[in-house]
Amino acid sequence: MEFFTRNAHDQPMTTAAEIRARNIATLRRALAAVGNVAAQTAEYTEDAFLEFPYASPPVRVDGRRRICEYLTAALTVFEMRLTVTRIHETTEPDTLIAEFTSEGRVTTTGKPYANTYISVVTFRDGLIAGQREFYNPTVAAEALAP
Repeated sequence: MEFFTRNAHDQPMTTAAEIRARNIATLRRALAAVGNVAAQTAEYTEDAFLEFPYASPPVRVDGRRRICEYLTAALTVFEMRLTVTRIHETTEPDTLIAEFTSEGRVTTTGKPYANTYISVVTFRDGLIAGQREFYNPTVAAEALAP
């Protein structure tokens, strides 16, 4: 059975499947845009957060402007392309879990960089409102080491 969101006139607005499809498209655009910070962060709400619990030390960045600044700095060190390998739907249409990989290099060391990620992403009105990204910190540390 599919559930609908209803407007003030009790008319169906959007199904959970439509919400999920919209959010999957948003997530795919954001991940495909890595390296183009303006295009990537255009997919985020103004008050979004980006969190890296496995960074050393753990990092949480609040607000689209600060996310843009953080990603701009990070992407001067890491050049990469992301490939989505799987997207898991949850019982909540505004939450997705994404698996993806990276391939690229670290500009400061010249070393190749490849990692795997799992990201828990929440959405609001078709934009990313929060993203918790989990990756292998050992791989990142090795690529950053001189």
